[in-house]
Amino acid sequence: GAREISACCTHPVLSGNAVEKIKRSNLKEVIVTDTIPLSEQAKECGKITVLSVASLLSEAIRRIYYNESVSSLFV
Repeated sequence: GAREISACCTHPVLSGNAVEKIKRSNLKEVIVTDTIPLSEQAKECGKITVLSVASLLSEAIRRIYYNESVSSLFV
């Protein structure tokens, strides 16, 4: 069986009692992006790790502005 389980979530809405369920779960970690603001409860949850997509989005915007390819950002 698995020794550790991690989960990933692009847009962490985490509505209702989602954070409580994460806290009580056997998940080691839930990795989320900062595409939407987290609730205070989610920010305080030790199992939730936030990764910033700011540099990726800013580089995509720059490349689009200068008519450059963005596909290499995602390969």
